[in-house]
Amino acid sequence: MATDKAPSVLVVSAHSGDFVWRAGGALALYAERGYDVRIICLSYGERGESQGLWRRDGMTLEKAKESRRAEAAAAAAALGTSISFLDLGDYPLRVDADALDQIVAAMREAQPEVLLTHVAADPYNRDHNAAHEATLLARQVAQAAGHDRSTSPLGAPQVLQFEPHQPEQCGFLPNLLLDITSVFDRKRKAMECLGAQSHLVQYYTDLGSRRGVQAVRNGGAKSIAYAEAYQRVFPIVGEVLR
Repeated sequence: MATDKAPSVLVVSAHSGDFVWRAGGALALYAERGYDVRIICLSYGERGESQGLWRRDGMTLEKAKESRRAEAAAAAAALGTSISFLDLGDYPLRVDADALDQIVAAMREAQPEVLLTHVAADPYNRDHNAAHEATLLARQVAQAAGHDRSTSPLGAPQVLQFEPHQPEQCGFLPNLLLDITSVFDRKRKAMECLGAQSHLVQYYTDLGSRRGVQAVRNGGAKSIAYAEAYQRVFPIVGEVLR
């Protein structure tokens, strides 16, 4: 049956800034290509991911949440994506049954071609591990034919893990270097929306440049200046050895 529904990309982000630092280029690129790009933030990162906010006098958890929500919404707008928040808390992040059901429903509604999330084993930030596990579990449930017969089961979208802050400690072995040169200005604008973590802007700008050099070294076009690194969870299917 013909459908006018745009293809979709869905991101499960532990905190309200993670999707920008680690996958902002991919999100801007696919939004520009006409994809329906959606972000689910499991938490605002109000406790452990808001260093700049907690230096202010009179800061509270609710004020931190409000500020991080506004920053993330502005960043998503800069990237051309939609965004939703589950407000599950951080440090620690706990994904309960109700939250899992919401993620499953979002997957079935979006029917994404690809899911983006964190690595499985980040020893520095266990919230990231919880987001990874919730993504894979929700993907499994969303595929079940007997789950919520009023909605359609999910297919088999690839899950791409985006680069953690210290990849060598997380077993991160990238097998995709994505050229984001054409949209890096949009990623930079989105990063600059995240005032609570402004110290990370230059770090991820430099990382994008280094990954761009590696992309060229691995056979990419010499015009590549910025790239993002990803690791697939599942094998890809093809007709040629490449």
